[in-house]
Amino acid sequence: MPTKIVILGTGFAGLWSALAAQRLIKNTNQTKNVKVLVISPSPTLVLRPRLYEADAENMTHPLAPLFEATGIEFCQGTAKKIDPEARIVHTRSADGSDFEVSYNRLILAAGSSVVQPERIAGLREHAFDVDSLESAAKLDAHLANLQFLPPSTERNTVIVCGAGFTGIELAAELPKRLGHITSPRIILVDKAEELGPELGSGPRPVITQALRNLGVETKLGSGIQSIDADGVTLMSGERIEAKTAIWTAGVQATPLTHQLPGARDTLSRVLVDQDLRAPSAKDIFVTGDAACALADTDGHHALMSCQHALLLGRVAGHNAAADLLGETPVPYSQAAYICCLDLGGWGAVISEGWDRKVRISGELAKRVKCYINQKLIYPPRDAEEALNAASPTGMDSEQLLKHVLQAV
Repeated sequence: MPTKIVILGTGFAGLWSALAAQRLIKNTNQTKNVKVLVISPSPTLVLRPRLYEADAENMTHPLAPLFEATGIEFCQGTAKKIDPEARIVHTRSADGSDFEVSYNRLILAAGSSVVQPERIAGLREHAFDVDSLESAAKLDAHLANLQFLPPSTERNTVIVCGAGFTGIELAAELPKRLGHITSPRIILVDKAEELGPELGSGPRPVITQALRNLGVETKLGSGIQSIDADGVTLMSGERIEAKTAIWTAGVQATPLTHQLPGARDTLSRVLVDQDLRAPSAKDIFVTGDAACALADTDGHHALMSCQHALLLGRVAGHNAAADLLGETPVPYSQAAYICCLDLGGWGAVISEGWDRKVRISGELAKRVKCYINQKLIYPPRDAEEALNAASPTGMDSEQLLKHVLQAV
């Protein structure tokens, strides 16, 4: 019986794990002896980095043809429990029946989800989010229907809760998305004292100017106390009347990480070694948003981002297959780090490195962002091209930026 690499998830990390594992298996002529199986509710890649845009229902990419062409097997279901000792994944099918999938090596690539703190009254009942295809589509429909409500300050006001990466991109996009109502008011709220604290000081002046030009207000230094159908109350006591509140503040790794022995960080990510292996479960590799992995020798860790997930996936898939085949693993290292932040109708800003030095802003940066969102993050449709692209070694930041600029 062939040995089996099982991958949980069809996000960016899961997809590229599967392709990288299959690439090494094929290159070593072991396709009859080692199989790659992906488990997910659907053989679909959700373009999660694009869910702040309109028309969320179109932000998907079918994976079944690529899986079939590359020899990757797919099992429709949802992983409910991992048993590391028995090397079994307890899985639930779409009809609610349970079954077991055994593995020789497992790659946990089940992603992350938005955090909705219970302490914030009304958050789960009344706030929208753009964390999943379904929730983004729900927001899309709500924004479209605002025009049918009686004109009022509450109807025209949209509050974005969280001024991090997603919150800024969403707030900057909303003026265009709200073009069907008169005089929309967009307010970006965060308990932090500065915009995008995790984005660093480098791009902050550009972000501030862009939001000002777009007419987006900011209220910093006060978190959210409660949300209801008619508005938001801040921790400062201020009340803002609004029919729309969108929550973007914080994400957490898949709950499946808690089923693995060993340490996790504050985001529930498994602390993995440089091969992306879970140190306390030697047959399990963890990747993407579920992994807390050192990205360099300076102590920086991979971020919960598409850019990092692409390489994390390729390294995890290669190393899981290498572990079975007796091949040399490739230690994970994220030499390239380019942050490209969409700023809606104003443009975009591109910063490089962990110090977030601004390289490009405005219209050219917007063209780069559009190329990334509409081309670069999509997998190749051709099987050979996809497998070749699954190499576990990546470009450094200068090479990556040069490649993207040449493309646009």
